[in-house]
Amino acid sequence: MKRRIVVTGLGVACPLGLTVDEYWSRLLACESGISEITSFDHTAFRVHIGGEIKDWDEHLAKYIESREVKKIDRFTQFGLVTSIDAFKDSGLDMSKEDPFRCGVITATGIGGLKEIEEQHLRLLNRGPRKISAFTVPKMMPNACSGQISIMHGMRGMNTTVSTACASATNAIGDAMRAIWFDDAEVMMTGGCEAAMTVMGVSAFAALRALSERNDEPKRASRPFDVNRDGFVLSEGAASLVLEELEHAKARGAKIYGELIGYGATADAGHITQPDENGTGATRAVELALKSAGLNPEDIDYVNSHGTSTPLGDVAETRTLKNVFGDHAKNLSVTSNKSQIGHLLGASGGVEMISVLKTLGEGVVTPTINLEDPDPRCDLDYTPNQPREREIKYALKNSFGFGGHNACLIAARYDGT
Repeated sequence: MKRRIVVTGLGVACPLGLTVDEYWSRLLACESGISEITSFDHTAFRVHIGGEIKDWDEHLAKYIESREVKKIDRFTQFGLVTSIDAFKDSGLDMSKEDPFRCGVITATGIGGLKEIEEQHLRLLNRGPRKISAFTVPKMMPNACSGQISIMHGMRGMNTTVSTACASATNAIGDAMRAIWFDDAEVMMTGGCEAAMTVMGVSAFAALRALSERNDEPKRASRPFDVNRDGFVLSEGAASLVLEELEHAKARGAKIYGELIGYGATADAGHITQPDENGTGATRAVELALKSAGLNPEDIDYVNSHGTSTPLGDVAETRTLKNVFGDHAKNLSVTSNKSQIGHLLGASGGVEMISVLKTLGEGVVTPTINLEDPDPRCDLDYTPNQPREREIKYALKNSFGFGGHNACLIAARYDGT
């Protein structure tokens, strides 16, 4: 029998805020975190906009000594800081825990891209003997999981998931399974990404995947709108502390919500384009429902992948219709990416925090910039304003390059 899993700690860093409260309040205020890129000269680039985290170094200094900062890439910095916030929020005391029953599964789609770029330039300009000794431990994708484990003394299962834009959602699902099947009592999970670099922006722009609405950055990310022209690249991280329910109750932890379902599949089709009929995604949602023991009509709310790409938004709409049939019209659907952009491998974690806040507070976040809906996207996407609605069960979708489909189901915790 699967054990029950609750979320007891949260931490976030994204273009809308560096705390959960700031992120949530700005979501409800219908704000956008998208702006002109300031971290490098974008003059020669096709794309000039993105979701940057501003004043990061000043914030980071509150958490990590400068001599240690030099040893970790920006993506790991994001993940490590949010893990510190989540750990503090959870109230865990590792002196009272079995460290081998506390694990870490985090995610990144890209890893230490900034370090790779910087060291490649050093190699070309100064030669191989000038490459930093920290290059490998900074650029490796598993660096964040390792650093979180070291920081908090968590000695149990420690892995990294990399499934492109589904990464964090897969990581949360894998962390759930570790607790479900008694491999752990506590898991730190989530995702981190820092691909807002010269290579990251130019590479996604070369794919023609990014919005080029450079003159209107705050209106550029517009999921399900007929005038959408691609996603907006962003950066950041989210960390969540997952616990077995009785373990959390025994120490009097506050509980944000319960995680009850997980499903994952592959499209086995195109490396970057989604299945237009949503066949693989449909099966992932069905598997999540099955593992949660729910029927489709039990779901009230869907936090969509909703990237603002012409193909993806239509495919996800078809997925919801495939699974939910007539009940699809009763769903409240939202895309946080309309406000924060696309954080790639970190997206599912940042958006799951929104799901948990929605469950707890009974408010569905908006999909902003939805002014002229695509006729093929004809569900209730909560356009432009938040809406009060009591939500008992919520679905979180994430779909990634490579054909990865990952879906989670969360429930409002009823205290039993």
